[in-house]
Amino acid sequence: MNEAQEINHDKLMELFGNVFSHISGAVGLLMSYLGDQTGLYSKIEEMGSCTAQSLADATDMDERYLQEWLSANAAHGYITFEAETEEFYLSPEQAVVFCREGEPQCLQGLIQGVIGQMATQDVALEVFKTGRGRPWSEHHMCCFCGTDRFFRPAYVSHLVEEWIPSITGAKEKLTSGGKVADIGCGLGSTTILMAETYPNSHIYGYDFHDESIKEAQKRASEKGLTNITFEVRDAKDIPNEGFDLACIFDALHDMGDPVGVASGIKSILNDEGKFMLVEPFAEDELKDNLTPASAMMYGFSTIVCVPTSRAQEVGLCLGAQAGPKRLIKVLEDAGFEGVRISDSTTNNLVFEAAK
Repeated sequence: MNEAQEINHDKLMELFGNVFSHISGAVGLLMSYLGDQTGLYSKIEEMGSCTAQSLADATDMDERYLQEWLSANAAHGYITFEAETEEFYLSPEQAVVFCREGEPQCLQGLIQGVIGQMATQDVALEVFKTGRGRPWSEHHMCCFCGTDRFFRPAYVSHLVEEWIPSITGAKEKLTSGGKVADIGCGLGSTTILMAETYPNSHIYGYDFHDESIKEAQKRASEKGLTNITFEVRDAKDIPNEGFDLACIFDALHDMGDPVGVASGIKSILNDEGKFMLVEPFAEDELKDNLTPASAMMYGFSTIVCVPTSRAQEVGLCLGAQAGPKRLIKVLEDAGFEGVRISDSTTNNLVFEAAK
C-alpha cells in the first residue's frame, strides 16, 4: 500500500469485525467438534435441558470443563441458555444443525472436515509453500469421514428422486436391471444408495484409496447387499464391462487427468450408456463466485482438491469451482457428445454426457 494513502477508519473496523467474527467462529467449530465426537449435543437433546452438573452426572465427564463448553456454545448461539433456571437446552433448529445426523442442514460433517485440515496444518503449509502435490491418502481420517458426512445428505435428497431421472433413460434402465460404475466412490454412500434403490441392477464402486474401499465394503456387508461390488482401482483403470451408467460424484475435479478419466469412461459404456457427472455448483467467472459458499470451496480447493490433483498424472488442477463451461469442455475433449446440464441444486451441477 502507498504510505500516502489514508486508512478509512470505518472500512478498517468493518474488516476487523468481519475477521474477528471468523476467528471466534473458528473456535466455535472446535467446540462443536468436541460436542459431536463426545455425543454431548445428542445427550442434551435427550435430556431436554441440563446444567453443567447434571450433564456431568449423565456423561461421567468433568463438570468444570462442561461449564466452559456450554458457555462457549451459548455465546455462539449453538445452545440456548435459560437465565431464569440457569439451564441449557437445544432448540429444534440447533438440534438439526448440530446433532441430527443425515439432515441436509446438519453441518457436523463439514466441521469435521475443517478440523481434519487444522489437525494437519503443518503438512498443508509445507504443501502450499513448496507447490508439491498431496495425495488423498496423506490427509487426516477426518477428511474422509467429514467429506462423506457432508455430501451424503444431498445425495440422499437428490440422487434417486432428481439426478438419476434427469439422465435420459437412466431410471428406466436401472429399474429393470443395469450395470452402474460409481467411480471415486469414497466410503460408498452413493454406491449403496443406488444398490438399495435398484435391486435389479448391479452397482460397482471404484476408488483408488484402499481404506475408503474397506469401509465401503463393511457398510455394504452390514446392509446385506448382494448387488454391489467394491474394488480398489484408479479412475483410469476401470474394467470395460459395457456399463449402462457411469457416475462421478464431486470427485472429477480432484483427479489429475480428468479428460483422460472421462475418455476412459466413454470406452467402458455400452452404445446407449450415459455418463452422469456431479460437481460442486459454481459460476464460470470468479466475479460471480465471491460468496461465502464459494469462499469455503476455494479454501478446500487450496488445501485438498488442487494438491490431490497435482499429486497424480497430468495434474490438471481443475479446482472445486471449475464452473460449467470448463467442465463441459473437459467432457467434450474426452469425446462425449450432447453434453448438457441435466439438473442443478444450490450445491451441485449435474451433467449428462452421451457416448
